[in-house]
Amino acid sequence: MKIKRSTAYKSVETKYYEEREALFRSLQNLDRRSFLKVSMAAAAAAAYAGVAYHRHSFLPVRLARAEGEGFRFAYISDSHLYKRSLNDRFVNQLLRAVDDINRMDPQPDFVLYGGDLAQLGQAEELELGAQILKELKAPLRMMVGEHDWFLDMGEKWRELFGEPTYSFDHKGVHFVTLMSVHEKDFWTARGMTPMERMLTVAGLDNGIQSRFEVGAEQREWLRKDLEPYSNDTPIVVFSHSPLYKYYKPWNFWTDDADEVQAILARFDHVTVIHGHTHQMLTHRIGNIHFHGMLSTAWPWPYAPEGLPELTIQMNRPNPFNPHDGLGDGIVRVHPDGLVDKLYNLWNRNPIEVKSSYLTSGGTRSRPAEPNLKSY
Repeated sequence: MKIKRSTAYKSVETKYYEEREALFRSLQNLDRRSFLKVSMAAAAAAAYAGVAYHRHSFLPVRLARAEGEGFRFAYISDSHLYKRSLNDRFVNQLLRAVDDINRMDPQPDFVLYGGDLAQLGQAEELELGAQILKELKAPLRMMVGEHDWFLDMGEKWRELFGEPTYSFDHKGVHFVTLMSVHEKDFWTARGMTPMERMLTVAGLDNGIQSRFEVGAEQREWLRKDLEPYSNDTPIVVFSHSPLYKYYKPWNFWTDDADEVQAILARFDHVTVIHGHTHQMLTHRIGNIHFHGMLSTAWPWPYAPEGLPELTIQMNRPNPFNPHDGLGDGIVRVHPDGLVDKLYNLWNRNPIEVKSSYLTSGGTRSRPAEPNLKSY
């Protein structure tokens, strides 16, 4: 539904964005002191803009949280930061997501970063992302993406964020974070440099790279990690690539997804949250519910085939608006481990995909259909 705004509303909103863009241009020489200065000024601009800013925050769609009713976490994913001298638009958009989440009241239990913080895995890109994410008020959990990894095979990532595979328990739910973007060695025999390897992995449909996989070693780690837990334990898995087979030419695909699903099959309720595809995706295989994340950098078109049937496709983005088709979000985790997922689309109304939509096979709680044709 399109909301008509008054001329006064538009002028306030325009003023806010003009001031904010001017402030973000100062990020060409970003250090911690100047970052804090920009953040404080942006907050002041937001206060001036009032309701115009809140249209893009979580405030209009707060979800009540009470004892015994689960909890919520927020997510940011796929920011694809370049060096500041090459591209500061993606920096601005990551800052916008941090602003969104810092304005949540109450704060989420934690924030998940869903991978591809960097574009080319360079130290400067990863350090810039780490610096911005440090400004989050809530605790941060990190997941790695292929763009973060294949320049130096994760050396800088580990230095900044630790090991990419880990698990933790939170309020009765067992969380697992997987490194799902391993690839078979296609680079050594070709004599590729690290940057050539990185650029190949960052490409689509190139006929050179292998498909993503979790890998035998990590699958064994997953088995052992889950051994102590009973079948009724709520399980949430974070994976950068989808743990199903969506569209192979674009590597929206995990080769050993079937084997990972088999390890998870004994649990009554499993939710998988993935990044990488830059779009709203909803899928269910048996007891496993899958949700794809939005990107803060750019939206991908939906693949020409293989789209999961439960997916409600997001609106076609406006190519002349750099924020359209992008966003961040919030996940409400129920005591059984299933989730309601709220997509905070920056230039659209928020869309919520409830667990009841998946458990019913799409017959209940159907999300709103887009009002524009898809890509």
